[in-house]
Amino acid sequence: MAENAIKPEVRQVAYHDENVQPVKAQTIDELHSLQKKKSFSNTHRGDSPDAEEERQRQHLASLSFSLASLTRETGPKVVKGDPANKRVESPKAEFTSHHHFTAEPSDSALKFTHILYNLSPAELYEQAIKYEEGSFITSTGAIATLSGAKTGRSPKDKRVVKDATTEEELWWGKGSPNIEMDEQTFLVNRERAVDYLNSLDKHSFESTASLQRGWEVTDECVATYRCIRPTPQELEEFGTPDFTIYNAGRFPCNRYTHYMTSSTSIDINLSRKEMVILGTQYAGEMKKGLFGLMHYLMPKRHILSLHSGCNMGKDGDVALFFGLSGTGKTTLSTDNNRYLIGDDEHCWSDNGVSNIEGGCYAKCIDLSRVKEPDIWNAIKFGTVLENVVFDEHNREVDYTDKSVTENTRAAYPIEFIPNAKIPCVGPQPKNVILLACDAFGVLPPVSKLNMAQTMYHFISGYTALIAGTVEGIKEPQATFSACYGAAFLMWHPTKYATMLAEKMQKHGATGWLVNTGWSGGSYGSGSRVKLPYTRKIIDAIHSGSLLEANYTKTEVFGLEIPDQIKGVPSEILDPMNAWSDKEAYNKTLLKLASLFKNNFEGFVNYNIGTDSNLTEEILSAGPQF
Repeated sequence: MAENAIKPEVRQVAYHDENVQPVKAQTIDELHSLQKKKSFSNTHRGDSPDAEEERQRQHLASLSFSLASLTRETGPKVVKGDPANKRVESPKAEFTSHHHFTAEPSDSALKFTHILYNLSPAELYEQAIKYEEGSFITSTGAIATLSGAKTGRSPKDKRVVKDATTEEELWWGKGSPNIEMDEQTFLVNRERAVDYLNSLDKHSFESTASLQRGWEVTDECVATYRCIRPTPQELEEFGTPDFTIYNAGRFPCNRYTHYMTSSTSIDINLSRKEMVILGTQYAGEMKKGLFGLMHYLMPKRHILSLHSGCNMGKDGDVALFFGLSGTGKTTLSTDNNRYLIGDDEHCWSDNGVSNIEGGCYAKCIDLSRVKEPDIWNAIKFGTVLENVVFDEHNREVDYTDKSVTENTRAAYPIEFIPNAKIPCVGPQPKNVILLACDAFGVLPPVSKLNMAQTMYHFISGYTALIAGTVEGIKEPQATFSACYGAAFLMWHPTKYATMLAEKMQKHGATGWLVNTGWSGGSYGSGSRVKLPYTRKIIDAIHSGSLLEANYTKTEVFGLEIPDQIKGVPSEILDPMNAWSDKEAYNKTLLKLASLFKNNFEGFVNYNIGTDSNLTEEILSAGPQF
């Protein structure tokens, strides 16, 4: 370049938009404080600061009282907020409950216990990522966590306090899921749980007064979906809880305590309206614990609690689906042509049916977009994945991986299902469908039941396990679970069956037994009834066309089977016709009938009401041979 050439001038120009106002903050903390605005409910938006402070004081008073030891101290000094947050609310909001016992000094009484309650999913995500080891955000936005050593329920560790009331009301003895404990032992475990929780720096609470485990907060998110979520107004006005769960699942029970058989204990005291969880972090314990509570309370109010799926057609026809694992309950109750009311727990009252839960707790082992698109698409932000395995880099979940457990779960609000009916209520059911996966291959694909037969099969709760589902099984094995959920029953099964029959008779519902299992032979020789055929059967039940068919009665079980169903081969409707070896069919039929009869002997000595006529009627509806 020539010496007299003009050199380019380089300038740094700062472009400034005159319309943008500067940030009104002098420090980074002040800037962060501007990110969040105060949340007020519409109900109390115009209230004074004093009224707001009084409501908060009442909330903290209730929480402090829940954490009070029964013998040694008042409730802890509680303050709302995360102790790690510099902007935690002032200790002037603290509250200590006053108990009727004489307070003694303790370390927990000398410190503040920080309380977080009624958190949103976003807030729960933040707490889980900060404090709960093993929590990760997956590629779809769901949060994945672990349940510790226990990856399933511990039914042998469930205890119910036996007192003067429950001794008369509950189902005890052989076949009952209710294992007794006394009041004193319950209080020992309650005190152990409270002491552990008070030793922590922070607690997380749910509005239904479910006391969650220390720093670990994903359980609260799961619990939120299990219950019907309150409105903002109901949260503001929430007072003394009806029932309290002390979930200290990270801390074991003392196995030398009376009635304890392991380091795990799930204890229910119906008189105190309390539940204590020790030694298990599996989220399903809270779900089924609350369901057991509903199984006790609802019948006292003449409302039938049900372990069932439920859907509704476009014309308002409601169907209930009962079935054990592997029978197709979830698959058949989730129908794109019908509205989903719920997949697991319901109540049937004089006003119709309603879902007990506010969400789903779905199994997700081997989940695929093709097989279960609704569940697949529900796994997004706000969903909790339990015990799944994912890629350490891209966080994509491998639903086929059973490294942690086969019992992997996804918990999500029911509104994540596109065809869910919101609110989850419906009119009186028109059909009650009892599902069985009969691996013996002798039950018809579908049969219409009279009322006594419906009660008999409802109490029996039959399905069959097959080779490959449980280690050591080489041939079909009959499984019976009373009312399709014996583990959660409180009253005797015949009480639920009687209520079911009364409601079906009052509202004109029809009972059906649908076999989703084998035809033309037992497992290993016959073939499973094709899912499209079963769907055609269910469609015919929903439409009412199956009521118009001609029926014949089978031998031994006395079941009414239709002569034809559109889209279903007639030769499979009568199981005997589908077997080439008639002698083998009769032998297998009698074998299954004997298993039914042996199972039902546990119920024959229980009369319903003051006479045994109804009991005898149910017995006569079973197999005759």
